[in-house]
Amino acid sequence: MTTTLDRFFLITDRGSTIGREVRGGVVTFLTMAYIIVLNPIILAGVPDADGLYLGGGAEPGSGFATIAACTALVAGVLSILMGVVANFPLALAAGLGLNAFVAFSVASQMTWADAMGLVVIEGLIILLLVLTGFRKAVFDAVPPPLKTAIAVGIGLFIAFIGLVDAGFVRATGNAAPPVGLGIGGNLAGWPVLVFCLTLLLIISLHARAVPGAILIGIVSGTVLAGIIQVFTDTPASLGDAGSIGWNLNVPGWPDSVVDVPDLSLLGEFSLLGGFDRVGLVAAALLVFTLLLADFFDTMGTMTAIGAEAGLNDQEGSPPRAQRILVVDSLGAVAGGAAGVSSNTSYIESASGVGDGARTGLAAIVTGVLFLASTFFAPLVQSIPNEAAVPALVFVGFLMMSQISGIDWNDVEIALPAFLTIVLMPFTYSITAGIGAGFVTFVLLKVVRGRTAAVHPLMWVVAGLFVVYFSIDPLTRWLT
Repeated sequence: MTTTLDRFFLITDRGSTIGREVRGGVVTFLTMAYIIVLNPIILAGVPDADGLYLGGGAEPGSGFATIAACTALVAGVLSILMGVVANFPLALAAGLGLNAFVAFSVASQMTWADAMGLVVIEGLIILLLVLTGFRKAVFDAVPPPLKTAIAVGIGLFIAFIGLVDAGFVRATGNAAPPVGLGIGGNLAGWPVLVFCLTLLLIISLHARAVPGAILIGIVSGTVLAGIIQVFTDTPASLGDAGSIGWNLNVPGWPDSVVDVPDLSLLGEFSLLGGFDRVGLVAAALLVFTLLLADFFDTMGTMTAIGAEAGLNDQEGSPPRAQRILVVDSLGAVAGGAAGVSSNTSYIESASGVGDGARTGLAAIVTGVLFLASTFFAPLVQSIPNEAAVPALVFVGFLMMSQISGIDWNDVEIALPAFLTIVLMPFTYSITAGIGAGFVTFVLLKVVRGRTAAVHPLMWVVAGLFVVYFSIDPLTRWLT
């Protein structure tokens, strides 16, 4: 059995072991498990154009349980599929940012079923682009230094996500500075202490070359959080900027460990209903916005994961890139069909890679844990964000080391790379960083009279990003 797994997943060939892959898969799950709670929070509280909430209820939050169960189910199936088909340590789940766009910009104009139908259409279009080779061709057309910049930018992005989710960095509510340390310039609350101690523990274990540093840190942080909760009874804040409570999940042993999942949301979508509701042009623009964000988020994510794992080739492309893109494209289709929004590749997978994962076996482990969580949701919901997100900050450091691969003396690369890197965390968007880098890269080639050096597909992509950044005025003009 061990030999078969080794051969199928190329575990030894990639310098890993079965133990490392299992550990890495567990770490990735622990850093992604928040989506089981966060996706329902985003989707369950927004009414559609008819005043109904996802799941068919008339009250906010009425579909929370079924959204959580379906979120975990789809994430589990897709992550396993990624591991088997692409043999890549990359897990998938409902896309943050995409789910908010679907909730606030799409469902507000139509029914939830109509909105999920547009997500399915977007996924089918991306799948067609993959199968025709277009998506892979675009990826290959990107210069290697820009791929490196994408990986570095994502490293800063996920580090920023970790700091914000932990309450270490918060919005100030002021024009300047927009963010700051804790509350009023001071760290406040027990949850932030858990984050700090967990991060310091991971750093210390890494410095001592202790195997499984990230997993040990997360488990230790969860135990510490549970002990603190027993003595303090700290409430959940659900992301409230002024609260000193737990950001999402309250640690502690749940009243029940196992619960029967509610999967009634599966299949609740209307493929063409959105076009009937808002018209052809408006619906097409919504699909285009979803399409472009999904298209390039995955490009950046798989580049960063492959680079961190040392799997990318000299051109910066990970192995079996076409298969990775096929599975990711199916994520949008599956997410829309299951009523939980587009599923996409998760950069949090870098935490598992940072702990040793190098093959698809890690993604399968993550997927199995997601499937199990449909039954063990109460237990999963007891892991606080503050114990898991230190892994993101630490992995951000690991990914930052790739910055030496960029020639900062070449302005045609340095400026696009700079904008790619800084705009990802500053705009909270991988797509915005990639778009700014691509547009600037083409612009500088034109300005310096070197248009022949620009791959034809880079012209196409840069043009699409110009449309993407202008989508609001274009929508107002066309509709």
